[in-house]
Amino acid sequence: MSLIDPEAVGRYVESGWWGTEPLHRLVRERAARTPGADAYITPEGRTSWATYDSVAEDLARALVALDIQVGDRVAVQLPDTFLVHAALVATARAGVVAVGIGARAGDREIAHLVRKTGARALISLEALGGRSSATVVRELRDLGLPLDFHVVMSDAGVERIVDVSGRVPVSITPGRADSDAVERRSFGPNDLSMLNSTSGTTGLPKCVTQFDNRWIAFSRLAIDAGRLSDDEVFFGAVPAPFGFGLWTSHYAPTMLGAPTVVLPKFDVESMIRMIEQERVTVLCCVSTQFRMLLNSPLAAEADLSSLRVMFTGGEAVPADRAAEFEDRTGAKVLQFFGSNESGAFSVTRVEDSVAKRLNTSGQLIPEMEVRLFDEDGRDVTASGGPGQPGGRGPLTCAGYYDDAAANAELFTEDGWMLMGDLVTVEDDYLTPVGRTSDIIIRGGKNISAPQVEQEVETHPAVDLAGVVAVPDPVFGERVCAVVSLRPGRELTMADLVEHLSARGVSKELFPEHLVVAAELPRSSGGKLAKGEIRAMALESVVVATVRASVP
Repeated sequence: MSLIDPEAVGRYVESGWWGTEPLHRLVRERAARTPGADAYITPEGRTSWATYDSVAEDLARALVALDIQVGDRVAVQLPDTFLVHAALVATARAGVVAVGIGARAGDREIAHLVRKTGARALISLEALGGRSSATVVRELRDLGLPLDFHVVMSDAGVERIVDVSGRVPVSITPGRADSDAVERRSFGPNDLSMLNSTSGTTGLPKCVTQFDNRWIAFSRLAIDAGRLSDDEVFFGAVPAPFGFGLWTSHYAPTMLGAPTVVLPKFDVESMIRMIEQERVTVLCCVSTQFRMLLNSPLAAEADLSSLRVMFTGGEAVPADRAAEFEDRTGAKVLQFFGSNESGAFSVTRVEDSVAKRLNTSGQLIPEMEVRLFDEDGRDVTASGGPGQPGGRGPLTCAGYYDDAAANAELFTEDGWMLMGDLVTVEDDYLTPVGRTSDIIIRGGKNISAPQVEQEVETHPAVDLAGVVAVPDPVFGERVCAVVSLRPGRELTMADLVEHLSARGVSKELFPEHLVVAAELPRSSGGKLAKGEIRAMALESVVVATVRASVP
């Protein structure tokens, strides 16, 4: 079931990028070597490597006993505790493909992913999102989806299994296949082991094909970039089903044998307290999350001096806030330029200069063969861009599952995987200048929404900002900033314009509409949910237009 042709596998193994052992075996080895050491830590408790491994083995044996066939799909929707990691290890051991569903996913997204993948079972807790998971399963079955089993987990392993294939759900006694039967089915490091969804901000998600070796290689790169060792304590702020969460809390810590702090539900105050309590050394979060940390009054009181490195990205990283983070914590801010699909095209390292680390997305990774393309698909690599980056190499996924149309957009005709960004490359260092879908075109002028967001967020009243285009009959599009404010603060458009003028910001970057919201919506992966923000902006502009037209 290998996703990759043997010639490429041999080349990447020989070069040292890929290995021959899957993650589920690495977990077993860690449990044998340091059984009592911490693998995962939450505010509620600690889980050892031995418990992590035994729960994964219990679930794997139960799945094989259900006679779910090798390669069948099994949906996994669990909170970000050790259980979601155990479930991903278990499915790989059992030779079934996990369908990673975010704990915050709504009914429409869950139904779409189950339908798209043909998942035969759902692995969950008794309750999902404050309601019975049995209700969720019943509603999925009512939609005609092909679920046969509902596997309910607890911290001790498989709690119960319900056969939901008939008109009336029937509880069954969980069986346990013998270990040899499980071992014969287990996936290797290049087999399709997981389908996870893009954490996109609009529409229904696509399913990304995942296999161990790409994330093991990515983690090895991160370990080298951060000069990490086996005495680290990780904090993974992004849930495991998503790409960023996979390497930061599922793969890299296992490779080092290091503990990882995770939160069942993200909360910035909990993150700050756990960093201080557990003496976290490696913080892994998207830029929205570290900006929330900087804005929290609790961060000013907490001791965050244990931090050595913060890996961030997933969206534009404001250099001034990154510099503030370094000044306040002493940690170095590192990032990859990449995605769930591409892995990474470039990386910053601890030995890079401050200017390179904070103002670029790092040095190109030679093995990823990065090229730049203009809007007509012509190679403009030699000019340094701006252009849309494409790459191919040991860190990319194998494309989207069962989605020819999406793959046609993801790849060039000759096989280069594209990212939806515009970047420049100078002296081998890559710098994002915007997203192809995050560019506001005002009167023929291209305006980078992330650039405007960074400027708006320099106002002392602003907590977070999401900048989107709103339609305009004259200019085509205008710039709208949707912001949340810090406690006790207010903001008007006049205040914002005065602030930006004082900073010497180009007038073309001034927002022309301002919407103040109590909270900015975020996607399951922790990024700002631009689709919902755009809807808020459009509604506000429509209301303002109607009011202006009333005599």
